[in-house]
Amino acid sequence: MDRSWMNLPRVNADYRNGVEYFLNLAFANASQENMILCPCKKCVNVTWHIREVVHEHLVIFGFVPGYRKWTFHGELISRTSSSTSNPPFHHNSHRGSLREDDMEGMLRDAFNMHDYHQFVREDCDVDVTDFTEMRRSGCDEEPNGEASKFYNLLNEMNEPLYEGSKYSKLSFCIRLFHLKCLGGWTGNSFTQLLELLSEFFPFAKIPQSGKDMKKMINNLGLGYEKIHSCPNDCMLYWGDRKNQESCHVCGKSRWTNGDTENVSEDEVATQARKKPIKILRYFPLISRLQRLFMSSKTTESMRWHHDGRTDDGLLRHPADSLAWKTFDQKFPSFAGDPRNVRLGLASDGFNPFKIMSTSYSTWPVILVPYNLPPWICMKQSSFILSMIIPGEKGPGNDIDIYMQPLIEELKQLWVGVETYDVLKKENFNLCAALLWIINDFPAYLNLSGWSTKGRYACPCCAAQTCSKWLYNGKKFSYMGHRRWLDENHRFRYEKNMFDGTEEFRKAPEQTIGSDILSMLKHIKFTYGKTNQPPNPRSKKKTKEAYDRELEQLSDDDSDEEDDPNEADLWKKRSIFFKLPYWKHNILRHNLDVMHIEKNVCENIIGTILNVDGKSKDNLKSRLDLVDMGIRHDLHP
Repeated sequence: MDRSWMNLPRVNADYRNGVEYFLNLAFANASQENMILCPCKKCVNVTWHIREVVHEHLVIFGFVPGYRKWTFHGELISRTSSSTSNPPFHHNSHRGSLREDDMEGMLRDAFNMHDYHQFVREDCDVDVTDFTEMRRSGCDEEPNGEASKFYNLLNEMNEPLYEGSKYSKLSFCIRLFHLKCLGGWTGNSFTQLLELLSEFFPFAKIPQSGKDMKKMINNLGLGYEKIHSCPNDCMLYWGDRKNQESCHVCGKSRWTNGDTENVSEDEVATQARKKPIKILRYFPLISRLQRLFMSSKTTESMRWHHDGRTDDGLLRHPADSLAWKTFDQKFPSFAGDPRNVRLGLASDGFNPFKIMSTSYSTWPVILVPYNLPPWICMKQSSFILSMIIPGEKGPGNDIDIYMQPLIEELKQLWVGVETYDVLKKENFNLCAALLWIINDFPAYLNLSGWSTKGRYACPCCAAQTCSKWLYNGKKFSYMGHRRWLDENHRFRYEKNMFDGTEEFRKAPEQTIGSDILSMLKHIKFTYGKTNQPPNPRSKKKTKEAYDRELEQLSDDDSDEEDDPNEADLWKKRSIFFKLPYWKHNILRHNLDVMHIEKNVCENIIGTILNVDGKSKDNLKSRLDLVDMGIRHDLHP
C-alpha cells in the first residue's frame, strides 16, 4: 500500500483517512485489552493507549519518523522479495497464532535474515525455516554460523509453549527473563520459579533452570564477557595476560583462595574452577552498533542528525554544536557518511544495594549514540551499557585499566568494520568516534587525569587557575571569573564587590589536546591501589604543623608567583589519548547537569532564601570577608 499520506500535513483529509486505515489494521491484529502501542513521536511505540487516544496523538504529533513497516502493529515482513505479491497483513494457518508477538520479525532484524533464500540455492525447494529439513535436502552449501543460529531460533520460535498455545517457547523465555531483570530477581529465586511453573504446568515446555533459559537467549548474540581483574586494580587478565594466575604488579592472586607463589602444578591446574576475586562485565560494542543497522526500526533513525535535523543555527542537538562541526571539518571522510556513529561516554559510581552504609561501589560505563533524534537518544532504551566495574571502592585513577577493551574496540571502529544496512540493502564500512565524556567533577579527575582539587582545580584554566585560600572556611575560593568579561565591563573595576582587586587580565587560553599529549609523553603512572606514593596530607597534623601550612599558603598567594610546571599537575596520561582523534577534540569532558543543579543551584538558592542548613552565609564566610577587606556591610 502507498504510504505517502504519512508525509502529508496532519490537517489533510488523506492523512486522517490513512490514520483510520492504520487504526483498523492495528486493532484487528495487535490489540491487547482494547489498546495498542502508540506510534506517535511522543510515545514512540512504548506506551499502550486506547483507540481514541492513539488517534488524537497521531493527529497532534504525527507518526514517529521512519516507521514505515508497522511491525509493532501486526505487519509481517514479506516472505518473498516482491512486496506486492503478498499482502502486508496475513497469517499462515500453521503460524498465525505464534506471530502475535512478532518474534520472527525481531529475529530477522537481529540476524539480518529478511531474505529466506539468502544462504541456500534457488533450486532447493525446501522450507528454510526448518534447518533440519534443509540439511536432509540435496543442498551442498550449509548456512554459516550466524545463519545456523537464526534457523535454530526460528525452530524454537515455531515450537509452541504447549499444544494450542498462541505463544512460543522462545517468546515465553524472553518475556519472563525481562521480568527477572526488571524485578531484580536472584538466580536461585528465578530457578525456583521455573521449577514451580514446571510442576504446576507439566504440559508446557518450560526450561528447568535459569541456566537453560540463558543458553537459549544467549543465541541472540547480546551477551557479555567476564574479564577477571586484580583486586587492587593493577591489571586485567585480558589479551596476552589472560592466563596469568596472579598480578604481575602487586603479586596478588586472581582467585579467592590466596596466593599462587608456593603451590604445585596440580593445584594451579585446579585454579580455573575457583572463584575469581573481581570480575569486570564487558559488553562488546561493535556487535551492538552493527545491530542498529540490521534493524529496520532503527536504521533510518541513525541518519536523523543528517537527514531529519533542522540546521538553522540554533542549538537543539549535539550535531549543532561547535565541537561536532569542528570534528567534521577535521575528519571530512568520517563526516562524509552520515551512518558513522558519534558516541558520548558517561560514568559514575553508585551503591546498587540502596543502603548508604554498605561499603560497596559499582561503576557502570554508558555510551550514548548521538545519531538518533534527541527524543530517542537520551531514553534509557537507547543507552548502550559498555561495562560494569565492581568493587568495594571506586576504581579512581585506575579506571583506565578497565577501559582497555573499550578503547581497543573504539580504535577498531575508527578504521571501520563491515556492516549491513538493511534499509539500503548494502554493506558499508561502519566507523564510530567518541566525541566527549560526561561526568561529575570528582570523576573528571579519574577520566581526564587532571586533579580537580586544590589550588589548580579548574581543568580549563589549568596552571592559570586563579584561587585564594580562605583561612576561616578552610577551603580554596576561585575568584578569577571576571577575566571572561568584556575588557571595559564595569565589574572589572568593582574591587569591593569581588576580591578587593581590579581585574585587567584576559581569559586564559584553553590547552589543546596535542599540547597536553606532548606535555605528558614522559609521565609515568603506576596503576594499582597498593602502588601509589604515600600521601602526607592523610596523616593527622598537629596544630603547629597546620599553622605552618597556612603560612605557606599565604606566602604562595602573591601575584609575583610564577606559574608551576603544568606537567607536574597531571596525575596521569588518560587512556583516551590512545584514540587517534582524541587530541583533536575541542571538548573532551562535560559536566553533567544533575550535579550542577544539585550542588551549585541548590547552594545558591539556599543562601538567597537563608534555608537552615543549606545556606553558605555563616560566621566563617563573614570572617573571610573581613580578612579580604571587602563587603564591609556584611562584616560581623
